[in-house]
Amino acid sequence: MNRLSSLLCSLLCCATVALAAEPKRLVVIDQDGSGPAGSNQMAMMLLLQAPQVQVLGITMVSGNAWEPEEVQHTLRMLELIHRAGMPEVPVVPGAVFPLVRTEEEAKIEQKLYGTLPWYGAWGDLAAHTSQQAYHPPFELPRLVEGEPTLKPSSEDAAHFLIRQVHAHPHEVTIYAAGPLTNIALAVSIDPQFAALTQGIVIMGGSLSPQTSDPEFANSPRHEFNFWFDPEAAHITLRAHWPRIDLTTVDISIKTMFTKEMLAEIGTSPSPAARYLVQYTHEFYYLWDELAAAAWLDPAIITKEQKLYIDVDCTRGPTYGDTLSWAAAGKPPLDLQLVHVQTDLDALRFNAMFVGLMKSASHVTDQ
Repeated sequence: MNRLSSLLCSLLCCATVALAAEPKRLVVIDQDGSGPAGSNQMAMMLLLQAPQVQVLGITMVSGNAWEPEEVQHTLRMLELIHRAGMPEVPVVPGAVFPLVRTEEEAKIEQKLYGTLPWYGAWGDLAAHTSQQAYHPPFELPRLVEGEPTLKPSSEDAAHFLIRQVHAHPHEVTIYAAGPLTNIALAVSIDPQFAALTQGIVIMGGSLSPQTSDPEFANSPRHEFNFWFDPEAAHITLRAHWPRIDLTTVDISIKTMFTKEMLAEIGTSPSPAARYLVQYTHEFYYLWDELAAAAWLDPAIITKEQKLYIDVDCTRGPTYGDTLSWAAAGKPPLDLQLVHVQTDLDALRFNAMFVGLMKSASHVTDQ
């Protein structure tokens, strides 16, 4: 080994020791965990694989799929990436339905205002045919990755979130990358909940994405997570969090999961890598993964804008659209300042994503 290699090795060892000596960052993941693999599962895996993080639990919410199915996919993911041992990462069932919006009402809106590209758990509301097969909310399809032996928590998501925040006041970050139903319920049950966290990281909303993608070029203020449960997003964004970080469509579409990235991940024998290689079949924007990675390494975000953000809850064609104001133009309401991410260091992000997906589980470090 030459002197430079020896020096780098020594520095890496020192950094590893220093990292191990630091207290772990605490997070509760709130996710619509469709699967197997895909953006929802990969985002959770980033936080589970990060050595500096302790995931206190995963709360599930309907969004891209129905919550009961998402629970099963997430339990199985934990088993397959070898996170099923101690310490336990509980998977906590949450909201199956939005606070107000219903599938039947969305069918009426479709007839009045036109069809949207993505309805998540509701599939194609006209014919129930979409990229994923439709099934009723409490019908559990057979999982292609195998059925989990792990069982979900007997607690509900809202009370789990509240309990964790009270157990670790001002230390827990809420990572919310699906519809915000569980978060809104926790805020509504416990007025202290939001203020007792360290902050919330949200993947949601859309402002003015610069893209030819028709999903966003034609509806620049539409984003699925906010649209699926507008009232929950409204309640969540109005709560008094110490800090709100928002990953919108605008910055998410600057990312892309590629076949080359999966091939690089596939060079690792780690359980996480094997899981992704076996079950990844789509290559798309890294929405939720970016929100997670930016919390792990804030230097990934190179530009941000501070705006006041809310959601349109009026019934009509803009129901669920993102609202935003600069300080000078905001209405005299109790709106919260949001750190809206606008640009990123893509190379740094990709390197972190691939590196964590290739790494072995850090369960024994917790």
